Amino acid sequence: MHRLSRRSVSAIIRDAANRHRPLSSAFPLINHPSGESDTTKRWCSVLATGSNGIGVIKPFNLKSGLVVGRRYESTAAASDASTPPAEKFEYQAEVSRLMDLIVNSLYSNKDVFLRELISNASDALDKLRFLSVTDPQLLKDTYDLDIRIQTDKDNGIITITDTGIGMTHNEIVDCLGTIAQSGTAKFLKALKDSKDAGTDSNLIGQFGVGFYSAFLVCERVEVSTKSPKSDKQYVWEGEANSSSYTIREETDPAKLIPRGTRLTLHLKRDDKGFAHPEKIQKLVTNYSQFVSFPIYTWQEKGYTKEVDVDEDPAEAIKDEQDGKTEPKKKKTKTVVERYWDWELANDTQPIWLRNSKEVTTEDYNEFYKKTFNEYLEPLASSHFSTEGEVEFKSILYVPSIAPTGKDDIVNPKTKNIRLYVKRVFISDDFDGELFPRYLSFVKGVVDSNDLPLNVSREILQESRIVRIMRKRLVRKAFDMILGITMSENREDYARFWENFGKHMKLGCIEDRENHKRIAPLLRFFSSQSEEDVISLDEYVENMKTEQKDIYYIASDSVTSARNTPFLEKLVEKDIEVLFLVDPIDEVAIQNLKSYKEKNFVDISKEDLDLGDKNEEKEKEMKQEFGQTCDWIKKRLGDKVASVQVSNRLSTSPCVLASGKFGWSANMERLMKAQTVGDPSSLEFMRSRRVFEVNPEHPIIRTLNVACKSSPNDEEALRVIDLLYDTALISSGFTPESPAQLGGKIYEMMNMALVGKWGSDGFQQQQVNPTETIEAEVVVDPVEAGAQKS
Repeated sequence: MHRLSRRSVSAIIRDAANRHRPLSSAFPLINHPSGESDTTKRWCSVLATGSNGIGVIKPFNLKSGLVVGRRYESTAAASDASTPPAEKFEYQAEVSRLMDLIVNSLYSNKDVFLRELISNASDALDKLRFLSVTDPQLLKDTYDLDIRIQTDKDNGIITITDTGIGMTHNEIVDCLGTIAQSGTAKFLKALKDSKDAGTDSNLIGQFGVGFYSAFLVCERVEVSTKSPKSDKQYVWEGEANSSSYTIREETDPAKLIPRGTRLTLHLKRDDKGFAHPEKIQKLVTNYSQFVSFPIYTWQEKGYTKEVDVDEDPAEAIKDEQDGKTEPKKKKTKTVVERYWDWELANDTQPIWLRNSKEVTTEDYNEFYKKTFNEYLEPLASSHFSTEGEVEFKSILYVPSIAPTGKDDIVNPKTKNIRLYVKRVFISDDFDGELFPRYLSFVKGVVDSNDLPLNVSREILQESRIVRIMRKRLVRKAFDMILGITMSENREDYARFWENFGKHMKLGCIEDRENHKRIAPLLRFFSSQSEEDVISLDEYVENMKTEQKDIYYIASDSVTSARNTPFLEKLVEKDIEVLFLVDPIDEVAIQNLKSYKEKNFVDISKEDLDLGDKNEEKEKEMKQEFGQTCDWIKKRLGDKVASVQVSNRLSTSPCVLASGKFGWSANMERLMKAQTVGDPSSLEFMRSRRVFEVNPEHPIIRTLNVACKSSPNDEEALRVIDLLYDTALISSGFTPESPAQLGGKIYEMMNMALVGKWGSDGFQQQQVNPTETIEAEVVVDPVEAGAQKS
């Protein structure tokens, strides 16, 4: 027999323990917990001798004894089969509470009740028209397909009658008695499942709750309906806040209708104002103006006629006494004869559904004026339809003038876009869902069949479809505006820019995705065009051959921009500079960053590169004026970040440039004007100013001599202070102490006058710059005149 050494046996045991440790640790060998099933088998590992005499690891069961080469499955999972079956329940609802939620929670505006009921009537007419194609007997009575609305303002009753498909008894129970079941949706599903699935349908209903919107204004509703499929007419009657309804057969001959449905709405006391004919006419015009079936309202009308006026008996007696026997012409007067008749309420056709080739410019303009209550014709219009993933039709307009009394840039909520779903008006109250804020001035209509609406059909839900629609509408709006720029009449775009230029600049800030579309539309004044604005394309065409960047200066007016010292060297080189004179201009350009691969460069910032650097000359200037720059920096201290030799000045002695990443003078002025500005950031950005000196100017050359000969001279140091203060003003900044600056100027004037004339009347005043009262010393003109005489 082969014997194993103790070392080999130990190694085998350790190896077995490693391989079977999870198993043995998961199932303890002894001390079973109380209540543990005895049928549960537990496995351990044991060292056994194989056929070849070498030790092997084999499992055994504590219950069954030593088992070699076998493994038993655990029976613990068998207990799952004894789990009792789950019971299935259906949701229950308190009908009266559910009706209250539907009526008072879904709808935010009571006016929509008429829109919903007219939409139901339109669906009934559409169903009849569709079914009559295969069953002509449905139209055997040959009644016109229309909707008629009649009001009784004295009793607060509205009657809506249509000549549509009507309902049988079972359909009444199915449609009106079952909440949230849409007969229209069921009809459309049947069409989809049938062979006529490709048929185009204009049915409106979706959710099956539109009918119950009547209880927004009604305390009781009667529905009298007659289907051509049935010989009987039934009446459904329900009340607000009730959990039940009644259905009965109509037996009164005076109330029988040949076909269709008649709704009788008994209004609540507070809502009887809806029963006025003028109110009904207004609601129909606003919400259901473009329903495909004619809608008639019962309106009071009148016509004028001439009637005879009875002769006054007193005049007749007087004529007899006077002996007048000639026949007199009978007197007449004009009166208005009143009567009631049906009036068509939706005579305007939705021109966006027509072929754009068939619509004239006059038609577009007339529709624009009537829909948006405008008196001026639009600058441009765009009629288009999109297909594919999202299908909708739209007409967009650019108004001639901006609205007065409103600031649409600040408030993105406008009523300029009217949203229709299947020609039924949904809403015109949007908060940037269809157009971004900077395009809020665009007016138009959008009609789609598959927009994601909430159940009340008042709110446009955020979805991928809406984002795609928004993107296409924005693109079409830009195409329309670009068409104005290409117009032969340049005044058209000049008028557009005058009214909506700020909107386009706002787009540079808020819409990075459309920078390429916005940039060609921008217009600015420039150093070579101070009267008329130019486009960026025109600027690029006028650029010098060696010019690599687009230069601009931000200021509060064209005059200030024209006289800024930053412009001196560029004017000499005949380089055009854009003048940004609107407060929003600088921020817009900074967000735009570049145009046609040419960067925008602010000429008021440090390290301006005009493309004509002479390194040898710059090195000489730095050697000659380096000590002077350090001297000036020491005097100014933290007021400036550094003092440098300038390459942008030709006539001015110095200028105060902004740091590369600091605010310009114009931006600092705007930030100071903010009501919620941050003083700490203002102080930090101010410290980034760079004081640049012109080495060719006599004042700087004189200071260079003073620096080398007498750097501590008080007069020279005071000149540095005065140079800094004047550079603040000429560079567009605000002096820290205007009174001190005034005192310094008065002192210099006094010194100049005394030095030139030497009169006793001009005595040198020692002004304390820290005291503003002593700084403002002015010679009394009367006293001076007396001394001169």
